[in-house]
Amino acid sequence: MKTQSLPDGAKRTILPSGLRIVTESIPTTRSAALGVWVGVGSRDETPGMSGASHFLEHLLFKGTHKRTALQISSEIEAVGGETNAFTTKEYTCYYARVLDADLPLAVDVLCDAVADSIMEPADVETERGVILEEIAMHEDEPGDEVHDVFTEAIFGSHPLGRLISGTEESITPMTRNQIHSFYRRRYKAPNIVVAAAGNLDHATVVRLVRKALAGTALDSEPADPAPPRSGSKRVPTQKPHVVVRNRDTEQGHMVLGGVGIGRRDERRFAMGVLNNVLGGGMSSRLFQEIREKRGLAYSVYSYASQYADAGLFGVYAGSAPGKSDEVLDLVRVELDRVATHGISADEVARGKGMVKGSYVLGLEDTGSRMSRLAKSELLYGELMGVDDLLARVDAVTTDEVNEAAAGLLTQPMSLAVVGPFDENAFGAHR
Repeated sequence: MKTQSLPDGAKRTILPSGLRIVTESIPTTRSAALGVWVGVGSRDETPGMSGASHFLEHLLFKGTHKRTALQISSEIEAVGGETNAFTTKEYTCYYARVLDADLPLAVDVLCDAVADSIMEPADVETERGVILEEIAMHEDEPGDEVHDVFTEAIFGSHPLGRLISGTEESITPMTRNQIHSFYRRRYKAPNIVVAAAGNLDHATVVRLVRKALAGTALDSEPADPAPPRSGSKRVPTQKPHVVVRNRDTEQGHMVLGGVGIGRRDERRFAMGVLNNVLGGGMSSRLFQEIREKRGLAYSVYSYASQYADAGLFGVYAGSAPGKSDEVLDLVRVELDRVATHGISADEVARGKGMVKGSYVLGLEDTGSRMSRLAKSELLYGELMGVDDLLARVDAVTTDEVNEAAAGLLTQPMSLAVVGPFDENAFGAHR
């Protein structure tokens, strides 16, 4: 068992099984956040198993050999805590927030749920119904659906282009044995990080985790931790095109964008600044031009999603259907302007301030601190100190931001639209 110190007072221990435990002690708080992070997400599924990671996330709270589903939730809620989980394309997280004195209980409950799920057939059928309702609910939210349509337009049939939840066609026939096999193949100790932040002692957390996992499938043979997901292969992308999903909605929802950068790309800091200047807040160019000056949209913003070996960049706008063409033209004009003429040094300075401020302010609670530890370990294999990260942002130059803009914003772009439009609408943008 190996323990080492990390930046900002954090500590990391590697258990003989390869499972990692990272913590940050914050003595001034009276709470603690705990997360069990598994390096498995929707991109690790075959087409026939699309949605398995998310299905599994639901099932692990349905009971173990020690606890029923009710006991899992009630034990945490009885001490005023909360527990939940979420699935992404590249990892799954199970987490709890409790008073500092109740951290031992949270460790025992979460580790039990993740390591020793029974997965009763009846529970599989119950959660299948819940997930199908969740998929239907998502389809009733066009402002959310348009982002999935856009992602599929970029990545196509590649796993990154598929829905995290899966589809009705993939979830309906999925069997208990298939899900259980996926669980045991993927939920291995070297692929798991347990992270905690709050009023805690690192050695105590390590002892609690080891005790909770003793005798389970995660108390396995000696192994090295899994390295961060490789970004060596290029993810295939689709030729730029227009996708229109006809929905009877009051607004037209649009995302225009293209291929972005991976999370290890050195341009990511410049990209963060560029994104904020373009559409990251009320002072951004897109917000000022489309909402403040013309009142054409309530919501308009830009965003970047980054994965191990790929990324995308998009601009979202929701407007009255009759104004969608005008809004789209304004977005294109602004992107072309930035790509051609760049942004000013004053804008870069403001963009840096937004990046730094949002990052630091986002670390004001134990849950965010815990997430930072886990993501750093799972996705990067190292923890960058807050001061070092702020220094990296400060080091971004105006030329670097403008080079990123010229490279990303001049590429042919795809357009995803959800709203009351004919499938042949937006022909001029094809």
